[in-house]
Amino acid sequence: MGAPPQLTPEQRSAALLKAAASRKRRAEVKNRIKSSELTIDHVLELAQNDEAVAKMRVRELLEALSGVGKVRANALMEKLNISATRRIAGLGRHQIKELRNEFMKTTHAARPGKLLVLSGPGGVGKSTVASQLRKSGDFWVSVSATTRASRSNELNGIDYYFISDEEFDRRIKHDEFLEWAEFAGNRYGTPSAEVQDALNRGENVLLEIEIDGAKQVKSHLPAAVLVFLEPPSWEELVARLEGRGTDGPDRRAHRLQLAQEELAAASFFDHVIVNDSVERVVAQLVSLAS
Repeated sequence: MGAPPQLTPEQRSAALLKAAASRKRRAEVKNRIKSSELTIDHVLELAQNDEAVAKMRVRELLEALSGVGKVRANALMEKLNISATRRIAGLGRHQIKELRNEFMKTTHAARPGKLLVLSGPGGVGKSTVASQLRKSGDFWVSVSATTRASRSNELNGIDYYFISDEEFDRRIKHDEFLEWAEFAGNRYGTPSAEVQDALNRGENVLLEIEIDGAKQVKSHLPAAVLVFLEPPSWEELVARLEGRGTDGPDRRAHRLQLAQEELAAASFFDHVIVNDSVERVVAQLVSLAS
């Protein structure tokens, strides 16, 4: 066997910095697991596109989960035939399924949560409402997967799961999305396992998605409550769409035409709420889930 490659000082420094950043990232994820901010499904999802998380040992993941600890983690790994040194990236499809099933058993609530799907025309304020609901703590808000590149202010696993086209294709093939759609050359999808786990824990879930996606969800989960968010007036919606500084004239015209088509879909939904006050909309959504 030949001698190991000799690194230049610059290469060694870069390798050390990368290793330190990976350790910091794994420590951050473990802290979020311990505080119950992340579930096992969140972490398995993150590992699909985050090298540092993918290299986390399965034992560390399990030990960080509330109510598990070292003894139960070791017992689970033996039960599921997972080696003590196995990293998340090395888990097989069957092992991942068994891990998910194991924690669904222990977190299944006596009364499942309700699934609310919030949709409406572009520019009506869906994201603002979803953000307020996330802060209120009344809903578990799903994080979508997307093939588009992340923006400078977006975080993987918080705003979206940023994945490749190849990974998106794989998930479609294995029916891992509750719904998915293509928009402006990129694809967006809702991971079904995370939503189902949250409902089983008794948490109310909010999906903020486009109209076609809402219809897909209803076909998969008929108990889902579809909510259509309307603008106070057409003039108000036009003002919001035309006020977007990132759109050119052609793009604005396309958005206005699409908005007219989307407003016509309101009759398909279970409830229609006018977004004249974010606080009032949030209160109504909480009431629908109670």
